[in-house]
This record gives sequence, C-alpha cells and structure tokens, in this order.
Amino acid sequence: MKGLNTTGKLIVFSAPSGSGKTTIVRYLLQQPELDLDFSISATSRDSRGTEVHGEDYYFISAAAFQKHIKNDDFIEWEEVYTNNYYGTLKKEVERIWNLGKHVIFDIDVVGGLNIKNKFPEQTLAIFVQPPSIEEMEKRLRGRKTDSEEKIKERVAKASKELKFAKDFDVILVNDDLEKAQKEAFKLVENFIK
Repeated sequence: MKGLNTTGKLIVFSAPSGSGKTTIVRYLLQQPELDLDFSISATSRDSRGTEVHGEDYYFISAAAFQKHIKNDDFIEWEEVYTNNYYGTLKKEVERIWNLGKHVIFDIDVVGGLNIKNKFPEQTLAIFVQPPSIEEMEKRLRGRKTDSEEKIKERVAKASKELKFAKDFDVILVNDDLEKAQKEAFKLVENFIK
C-alpha cells in the first residue's frame, strides 16, 4: 500500500459479536514471544461501559470519520450500522510496524476480509466461530451491555457473517476457550516464523 512500511505481519481475528474473539485476542497479546500489538480501530459510535479512547477505540464523530474517508486515511472502513462507522487508520498500522511488532486485529468480518484482500501474503485471517447462534446470544445477554433490540440486531448480523467463514484462512470453533486460545497461539506462532 502506498506510503505504508510493510515489514510486519497482520493477524486478523473476525467473528460475530459474542464468539469470544476479544478474549482470545487479549490472551495472545499477553504472550511476549509473539511480538504483537493491538490495532485500535476508529469508530463513530459512543463508548460503552468502561471503554477508553485511544485504548479500546479511537472515538470520533461521524463527520470526522467521513473526512478521514475522503482523505484516504483508512486501510479499511465500513458503515456497520446506519451512521455507525468502523475502520482501521493507516497511521495505526504504521505505529505498530514502527515498533517492530506484528499487528493483531479484533475486527468485523467484512473489515477482516478487506485487510486479507489488500495484504494477502502478510495476513493470517482467523474466523472465530461460536459453538452455535444460541450460545452466542447467551453470551451477548451475559455481557449486559446491549439493549434487547441491539442483541436481536447482532444475532441477525451473525447469521449473515457466518456465511463468510469459508473465506478466511482458518475457522477456529470456540466451544472450549482454553483449547481455542492454545490453537490460536499455535496458528499465530507458525505464521510469524
């Protein structure tokens, strides 16, 4: 990509909400031998619960997000829900590569595939699959962060997202978290060698 130092690897974790991808990504970030750093996505949505700007997301207005789109500042972006944008800023990936680390993403399915398509050789795209839609819905309810309407919206979106699993390099079924974390570690370790 023009103007982007492309020496590091890109590790993409995508999944429907409630699949456990964030828990797996957090686990991998705690493994120093993998040399990973988290790509903080930009979003136009408001923060939820204890989310922190510059740590969990870069929270920016929809207008600012649209300006970044016009300036071609994103590696990938999309309007996930109406006026609710998510994207990966080029400067975020550069920041991590400049530290000599590999980039790990906890990202929506379409965003993950967009990165894989732009950097096919450098990207390992892993789809974290919940054991079932029912289990995923149970996990979403257990979080107690979303309204009933939002949960229904996420479950409907998940049914569509599961159809993209086949387009990823690996499908990691998360029915046993400890086992899924070990598998994810091996996959990443082998890819970055």
